[in-house]
Amino acid sequence: MFNRILIANRGEIACRVIHTARALGIRTVAVYSDADRNALHVQLADQAVHIGESAATLSYLNQERILTAAKETSSEAIHPGYGFLSENADFARACETAGIVFIGPSAAAIESMGSKSRAKTIMAEAGVPLIPGYHGDDQRDDVLRHQADAMGYPVLLKATAGGGGKGMRAVNEASEFAEALAAARRESAASFGDDRMLIEKLIQRPRHVEVQVFCDGHGNGVYLAERDCSIQRRHQKVIEEAPAPGLSDELRQAMGEAAVEAARAIDYLGAGTVEFLLDASHKFFFMEMNTRLQVEHPVTEMITGQDLVEWQLRVASGEPLPLSQTEIRIDGHAMEARIYAEDTEQGFLPSTGVISYLRLPPEGPSLRIDTGVIEGSEISPYYDPMIAKLVVHGDTREEARRRLTSALSAFRVAGPASNIAFLYNIASLPAFAHCDLDTHFIERHSEDLFRAPPAQKNRDLAAAALALLSLRRRANQSPGNDRFSPWADSRGWRMNTPHRQRFDVLCHGDEYLVELVDRGDYLELLLDDETATIRGDLKDDVLMLELDGHRYRGSFAREDNEFTVFWDDGAFRFAEKQLLVADTSAAVAGDSEFGAPMHGTVVAHLVEPGTTVAAGDAVVVIEAMKMEQTLRAPSAGRVNGFRCKPGDLVDRGASLVDFDPEVSE
Repeated sequence: MFNRILIANRGEIACRVIHTARALGIRTVAVYSDADRNALHVQLADQAVHIGESAATLSYLNQERILTAAKETSSEAIHPGYGFLSENADFARACETAGIVFIGPSAAAIESMGSKSRAKTIMAEAGVPLIPGYHGDDQRDDVLRHQADAMGYPVLLKATAGGGGKGMRAVNEASEFAEALAAARRESAASFGDDRMLIEKLIQRPRHVEVQVFCDGHGNGVYLAERDCSIQRRHQKVIEEAPAPGLSDELRQAMGEAAVEAARAIDYLGAGTVEFLLDASHKFFFMEMNTRLQVEHPVTEMITGQDLVEWQLRVASGEPLPLSQTEIRIDGHAMEARIYAEDTEQGFLPSTGVISYLRLPPEGPSLRIDTGVIEGSEISPYYDPMIAKLVVHGDTREEARRRLTSALSAFRVAGPASNIAFLYNIASLPAFAHCDLDTHFIERHSEDLFRAPPAQKNRDLAAAALALLSLRRRANQSPGNDRFSPWADSRGWRMNTPHRQRFDVLCHGDEYLVELVDRGDYLELLLDDETATIRGDLKDDVLMLELDGHRYRGSFAREDNEFTVFWDDGAFRFAEKQLLVADTSAAVAGDSEFGAPMHGTVVAHLVEPGTTVAAGDAVVVIEAMKMEQTLRAPSAGRVNGFRCKPGDLVDRGASLVDFDPEVSE
């Protein structure tokens, strides 16, 4: 076994490898870029080496620097994780040349599966079922058109060097072919430097089922069940589960054996995944092979009880596979949800920024969280914005699904936007519960998946007012104040009259004036001519609210002047308007530039660059929490230009306008 390995990756997979290596007594070396100087994987490793600037091309994709780091730290092997260099044949070959073990397959095996057309040729020779199609060398447009016409529409154009849905186009009829081919070629050339195409018969409502395989250097090969990865968005997996529901034992065995034959056909070593498409009649067809560990490998670990990273390390060090095929056991059902920092209301755009609040459901035998972040970590724009992988296990699929929905409702993160509510909607959907799965699941159910739950306006505004009142009381109870003085009474004391406090709250896309009247042992809430009785308090990050006899417990997170309350049935954000106004003025006065009052989206520029404006003139509009905020000139001056464009996501305090206040009107 190795004494020291270098992990040529970052984030949750780097942390994942570190945990297993530590359990085996293997010392670990992390590598990091400028952006990851304080990242969790750097903190967990025994040693860390800086390898370059934040951009991946200058750090995690820089083979020379990674190999140099491995040599300088006397690392015997390199674990590539997934992504970055994990399927780079040149890097695997460079490791071999340098005398360092690449924890993965050979360069030849990677190259064999790196080209989709070559992979299909190899699989055909190995007797693995293929989707009817064309993957020949003649790439003339008219030849491709003839092949598509011959097999019949609909067909699927795919880049031979592609992945992740790039260079892929569905063609439903002959009249669409020329335009689709040109677009697919352009995208493929831009993404992979290669515009060659293959054509497949398009299977209607297919399922994406993949098989985990493992091979060692002693001639042994096994499969560790299969995973269903049909829940996808733009060809990217969202929720995965194992085993795939609704398959017969005979079909599982046939797919598993075909996957092992596929691996043996290229003299495979280590962990790999053979991906199949499954049609409505349960016929399966080879799609591609991923020559690395998959993001979704934890669901396989949960149902087999095996540590696949440990298997990787043992096989790479020359040991045989830990188990034979007959010794592998499957127990129960597992599901994984990928939690990302992305804004589902803005087309799933990555959401950057510091994680200001993070509370995770408790881990145990039935719940596992793989993550590379902690509270205070930053989601940068340079890398994949994954926050965590939430993995659950149950004796049955339904038990696992219920645990997944429960865990998602308890997973609470503030700062960047997240897709947690979207994942919860998927897991809660009756069609998902009933196993009505295919790769177009999200498109078919988009109306339900993107529908926001009905807002409980009175409950949420009562919680917002109670939280703001508690914050005011805390501020007034500073050590310098006389807490016995009526003038410092944090409840708003008034002689011979009940004291009232008003809050101008931005919430649920609207502005509300909320009033609280102190009635002694309870508060009276006045809102839109309605009256309610509330009690409760905010202690640390726990908000306890009783509204007209109904009790609620929530988690409270604060980020500057924005707030989030998490309930079991969802979360809502709010802010106090007067704080935003004051903060905006301070930002402008401090540096003569317009500072964004909160995280939001730039909606519009209201003047042209070079325009002379008067104090109070509207200049730029930003939207946050479904509310538009207009930023106005603090004084007479000139708008030299803008540091943002409509549609940009901006962080709080970001400079939006180049403003010169010294130019008179």
